[in-house]
Amino acid sequence: MTKTAFITGITGQDGSYLAEFLLKKNYRVVGLVSRNFDIGQENIAAVKDKLILETGDLLNQDSLKKILKSHRPQEIYNLAGVTFVPKSWEIPSLYFDVNLLGLSRLLELVRDDLPQARLYQATSAKIFGVPRQTPQTETTPLNPVDPYSISKAGAHLLTKSFRSQFNLFAVSGILFNHESERRGLEFVTRKITHTAAKIKLKLTDKLTLGSLDAEQDWGYAPDYVEAMWLMLQQDSPEDYVIASGQPHTVRDVCQVAFSHLGLNYQKFVTIDKKFFRKTESKAVVGDTTKAKTRLGWQPKVSFEAMIKKMVDYDLGQLKKS
Repeated sequence: MTKTAFITGITGQDGSYLAEFLLKKNYRVVGLVSRNFDIGQENIAAVKDKLILETGDLLNQDSLKKILKSHRPQEIYNLAGVTFVPKSWEIPSLYFDVNLLGLSRLLELVRDDLPQARLYQATSAKIFGVPRQTPQTETTPLNPVDPYSISKAGAHLLTKSFRSQFNLFAVSGILFNHESERRGLEFVTRKITHTAAKIKLKLTDKLTLGSLDAEQDWGYAPDYVEAMWLMLQQDSPEDYVIASGQPHTVRDVCQVAFSHLGLNYQKFVTIDKKFFRKTESKAVVGDTTKAKTRLGWQPKVSFEAMIKKMVDYDLGQLKKS
């Protein structure tokens, strides 16, 4: 029997890659498209004719109920959210309404109408904040430090509580930073690869960044959506850390991106302290032992290969335009 999957945030980086992944596995894929946040349509352009797109919103429970009642998916992937951390200080209420209460609306519907469905919640490694232990595992204490990570920590705990209280198959993937050609230009990795390509084409001559020593555990998004699917194929619902296990600095991103274009980043990169984050940590790195042993998952694309893919994509797009 063909399975049906429902993806919120289907036009985002993760949602679009997941849709492609599930289509290859012959799923019937239903995607939530919001009138309020209609972005990323280009991400699903290549497969749009194979998808069932439904208009709705995590802010509107009635719209979610109508979709779930109509399609009765076996798998639900809640990937929708507002994710840019600095912006969360400006409009924290929106972050809580979408990232936490949006999930709550979805969980209530699953509990009442689709208790046999399996639900994946996109949890961010930002829930660890400035970590109290390194590397971070599924049992590392939560220490969120900004409205975005607090909203995600709340959603993570809510998923766990509904799983326990109502015996739902609801899991959280604690995903560390994952990037791709579909990453938004406001995120530092894509900002670097896109601007490096512009410099190569002599469309600009400067890239302004914050701390080059800021460190993250970065992986490739298509690898990470496979882990989401694997979590819902297990016999029992459990949460998993998904990461590369290798920390890299912003300087490393610059080095790989610019050298791939035959450029020296030091000639073009300037530092502006307004881009520094007060809560930057050098201890952010994931321990994926559980995912590797129980899911049989591990990343396929290296950090260097990922950055080069992004540079090549940005160069190609800029040449077209």
